[in-house]
Amino acid sequence: MNSLTSIPDHAIVLAAGLGKRMRPLTNSTPKPLLQVANKALLDHGLDALAAAGVTKSVVNVHYLAEQIKTHVADRRVPKITISDERDLLLDSGGGVKNALKELGTSPFFLLNADSFWIEGHGLNLVKMSNEWTDDNIDILLLLSPLEKAVGFSGKGDFFMNQTGQLTRRGEKDVAPFIYAGAAILSPKIFENTPDGAFSLNRLFDEAIEKGRLFGTQMDGLWLHVGAPPSIAEAEQAISKYLS
Repeated sequence: MNSLTSIPDHAIVLAAGLGKRMRPLTNSTPKPLLQVANKALLDHGLDALAAAGVTKSVVNVHYLAEQIKTHVADRRVPKITISDERDLLLDSGGGVKNALKELGTSPFFLLNADSFWIEGHGLNLVKMSNEWTDDNIDILLLLSPLEKAVGFSGKGDFFMNQTGQLTRRGEKDVAPFIYAGAAILSPKIFENTPDGAFSLNRLFDEAIEKGRLFGTQMDGLWLHVGAPPSIAEAEQAISKYLS
């Protein structure tokens, strides 16, 4: 099996969203720079990448882009490259495709800037790397058990079988796992994608059809920050978890 011999060296953090559900907090501050537990959401993700050994990361920007560019300008680990989408917001899939030239030809990490986790017994990104194989995986998602998620009120996203293969909830009432906003992607999945804006969900569905979408169950506490009250909820959950 063609497994990863080391942690992926490159990553992209999706930070170009408008943050509408976080208003009025995002009227003058982009959502990735909102503070949770005395740290910007964006830095929670970048610090997780650094802890796992990632040395280079793209951060895409659109809304209040200059603030994010200034915030990451002095960061050295990972070293940041900005992918500027101020002219055209490209959605999650289009944003990654637009940055492929900076991400190389090997599998890379993807993180959302609006959720993060507190590690458990090990580093979740390292765990994901250890579970990746080129032979049968195109996309590997980090998953949180629904009952352990903080700040999430949905019905779950995926079912996972004993080998880690994923299927969507579909018409089922509840699925046991939520996509936790972190993934490893093979760049080859973008070969036949359209130019412009499109969602990563398109690629998730294509991987499901091929039996090549897999998941890793995270160890730790996953926190989704989707509305202003969820900041206090996240901080309370972190304090309890770490006590």
